[in-house]
Amino acid sequence: MATQSDHELKRLLSSPVRNASEEGSMAPPATPNVPRPSTSQANPQASMTPMVPASGGKELVDPMLQNVVSTVSLGCELNLTYINTRTRNSEYNPARFTGLIMRIRNPRVTALIFRSGKLVCTGARCEEDSFLAAKKFARIIQKIGFPVKFRDFKIQNIVATADLKFPIKLENLSHKHGQFSSYEPELYPGLIYRMVLPRVVLLIFVNGKIVLTGAKNRQELKDALHNIYPILKSFRKQ
Repeated sequence: MATQSDHELKRLLSSPVRNASEEGSMAPPATPNVPRPSTSQANPQASMTPMVPASGGKELVDPMLQNVVSTVSLGCELNLTYINTRTRNSEYNPARFTGLIMRIRNPRVTALIFRSGKLVCTGARCEEDSFLAAKKFARIIQKIGFPVKFRDFKIQNIVATADLKFPIKLENLSHKHGQFSSYEPELYPGLIYRMVLPRVVLLIFVNGKIVLTGAKNRQELKDALHNIYPILKSFRKQ
């Protein structure tokens, strides 16, 4: 039977963007109303698979990683109150949040630790830092007496940003690609584009800046940016 911690963990992992740069202007809305493409038909985006830009792709920069979210199981049940009293840089208020929040400075990563032994790392700028931080959190908990085991480490979400350096006609893009996009400028300045393959969500802004989220690895980020670039260039403001 799923515990309250399991439900909280699923909710955290499904939230779209965290710690992206320029959070004030580029963070996604809390509950975007985005139409999901139908899975009962063949991938409709396949018919518009873009080719490499005429310039050979030199204009296209690689996405810059902003946040890597990972999970790991510590293999034992945890007493969060005890951990909170025995560790530094930790917070535990079960009335507000069921997990314990712990932070380390090197690498600068935050952990959400649950009674079930599940741990979520967020804030790392690369996969290696996320793995190192998860190891450090496990070691901290092991040192205070818990029989910790490091199991099932997995990257759950990578958030990255890119700047195309040209303005985009978001209204025209929304009209032509309405099946995959949602654009309500009165509520949120960015267009939300759900790519089918790879399964990545892009937040596209009129100034050409993009936030990519939902990727499991860097290749998915590169593929998503490569696929969307010629489409966005065709809606470039003159």
